[in-house]
Amino acid sequence: MSEKATILVQLDTDPLPSVFDRVVAVDAGVQHIFSYGGVTPQNVMPLIHGCIFTRGGADLRRTAIFVGGSDVNAGEAVLAEVKKHLIPQYGLSVSLMLDSNGSNTTAAAAVRAAGRHLDLSRANALVLGGTGPVGQRVARLLARAGGNVRLGSRQKERAEAVCAVIRAHVPGADIQAVSVASSSDAPVALDGRNLVVAAGAAGAVLLPRKLRLGCKSLKVAIDLNGVPPAGIEGVELPDKGADRDGHICYGALGVGGTKMKIHRAAVNRLFESNNAVLDVEEVYNLALQLP
Repeated sequence: MSEKATILVQLDTDPLPSVFDRVVAVDAGVQHIFSYGGVTPQNVMPLIHGCIFTRGGADLRRTAIFVGGSDVNAGEAVLAEVKKHLIPQYGLSVSLMLDSNGSNTTAAAAVRAAGRHLDLSRANALVLGGTGPVGQRVARLLARAGGNVRLGSRQKERAEAVCAVIRAHVPGADIQAVSVASSSDAPVALDGRNLVVAAGAAGAVLLPRKLRLGCKSLKVAIDLNGVPPAGIEGVELPDKGADRDGHICYGALGVGGTKMKIHRAAVNRLFESNNAVLDVEEVYNLALQLP
């Protein structure tokens, strides 16, 4: 008998399931996508039971779950609840992937790009917009690699809270919160940094060109804002290792091509077993295996 069709169950915490995530799943070769919006920890159980009690044995690896939506914290809560309703001791499990707001795949692509030019175990990084979904994941990956990370935010208290969460995931993480609320904060935050990643909201210039040029230690600048103006002034959307004022620069489109490859590869990985869990570290490790 031929193998059963692949089914990706899309659990989106937003009212309308992401079209972007559905298109990527189709392009990854998934045969059927079941999309549900407004998913919460309170209503997820019957959806999970529908996954694990309908197929048996090796066929369960042909079903997988993708948790998405615009709110990473909501996605994490749903993922945690999903795990509670799997019964792996009896083989009743399916593979899981979390990529709320594209945070895991985008962060993996950005850190992979940085690692092409720097020894991440010795990197001195500044993550701007560090309390946002992508910024948090970038900082977590950089901290796990062993470098020193400054997590920048206009609200230092929020940055401190994110740093505490990252330390819980990465014991011994060398990470500090820094304020970037005013122009006078920027030189202090930038001091000694050889890597800057901007992961802030669209429309906000987080690093003006003048300040970037004033940072003599800077080598790599990665701007993940896909909507002009650039988060790092002077970086262009298509930049992919471009030299801008002596800095190696990546724009959102330059990183985005790799992000899409990672996203598709991660979806494919879900159907190789029935017990994979792809969060940011697993997605990044997969990214490192890509050509």
